[in-house]
Amino acid sequence: MLNRRSIVTLLVSAPALATPALSQSQSFPSRPVRIIAPYPPGGGIDTVARLIAGPMSEVLGQSVVVENRAGAGGSIGAAAAAQAQPDGHTLLLDALGHVINPLLIRDLSFDYARAFAPVSLVVSQPIIVVGNPNLPMRSLAQLLERLKQPGADFSYGSSGNGTGPHIAAESLLRQAGVRATHVPYRGAAPALQDVMSGNLAFAVVTAGSTVALAREGKVIPLGILSPERMASLPDVPTANEGAVPGFIFQEWNGLFVPAGTPEGAVTRLHQAAQHAVNQQAVRDRLATLGAVPVGSSPGAFASFLSAQRETIARTVAAAGITGS
Repeated sequence: MLNRRSIVTLLVSAPALATPALSQSQSFPSRPVRIIAPYPPGGGIDTVARLIAGPMSEVLGQSVVVENRAGAGGSIGAAAAAQAQPDGHTLLLDALGHVINPLLIRDLSFDYARAFAPVSLVVSQPIIVVGNPNLPMRSLAQLLERLKQPGADFSYGSSGNGTGPHIAAESLLRQAGVRATHVPYRGAAPALQDVMSGNLAFAVVTAGSTVALAREGKVIPLGILSPERMASLPDVPTANEGAVPGFIFQEWNGLFVPAGTPEGAVTRLHQAAQHAVNQQAVRDRLATLGAVPVGSSPGAFASFLSAQRETIARTVAAAGITGS
């Protein structure tokens, strides 16, 4: 039981105990914040990072800049973020590669699960299959039927070995009972360029990187791997609508900080991310890309990651995907 002296002592000491956390929250950030996008400019991650940077700076009171550090399925940029000072001034906007890379890349210089603390699941992103306009296929069902024909030898591109789109593509092809040769790229943009030039038959990429190209007729949108059609491409059916019944696979983008970042900084960063995805202009732009805003709490994102690690590990093993 607390006596009167104990209560007085608690009341007197409580402000002193709260002061460091309060001071920390008020003093952060003290300089510009950078978001490392571990894929090249023009792709889905880069688009989302630049879309949320401005609104996040409104909450943080400092500029938020995007730095592209591409390569090795996103692990180069992730390594740079993992090695940054854990003070909240460096963020990583990552995707499914955050969960996939530890399963496929040997001798990583860091442990994804231990090196980062989750801040917020920012958006979920549809994955789309797009084809070369000069080929006769105009739907995913037609593409898969063509792949079943004797002698069919098509190559497809993705944003890199072991990325979300690659895992999605191999899972799709396996479930459909067909094969195609995978050509990994350093991001979606160069893969799409080779689809447009005719060097690839098709590509499997995040929707945000290809909606504008599809609308312009530079690539043919064949099918969406999400559970629902995209508002920005309403005439493009999902895989589940007939091509591969029951097949669903989605990409996501989430913000991380180096492990050990103060809780007050994580809270401010989550508030900034949530503010960004709640802006109508941001939501409208995300809708044109087919992305769904989320803005979850750090705790909810941590639970989501735990489930993703378990699910993706099973998918990679079943599809027989190997890394380097």
